[in-house]
Amino acid sequence: MKLVPLFDRVVLKQLVAEETTKSGIVLPGQAKEKPQQAEVIAVGPGGVVDGKEITMQVKVGDKVIFSKYSGTEVEVEDEKYVVVKQKDILAIIE
Repeated sequence: MKLVPLFDRVVLKQLVAEETTKSGIVLPGQAKEKPQQAEVIAVGPGGVVDGKEITMQVKVGDKVIFSKYSGTEVEVEDEKYVVVKQKDILAIIE
């Protein structure tokens, strides 16, 4: 199965959370904060959304930072993804 986003949606796969802090403290499962960094897996076509022309700024393979409480988590074939609107992506990591 393949996720194909519509309009200005983007499918992201979150990068793995750190198990230890920079000072070497090991974090238990519940204390780990979800990373806000992800890799772009699929990009919608853009187009007219709410009367405005949307041009997609990200492409498959980009590493991005997205808004903390945005998107919808989905699970497809035992893989977890987040589907967000392009406006919820804050930056591209180069």
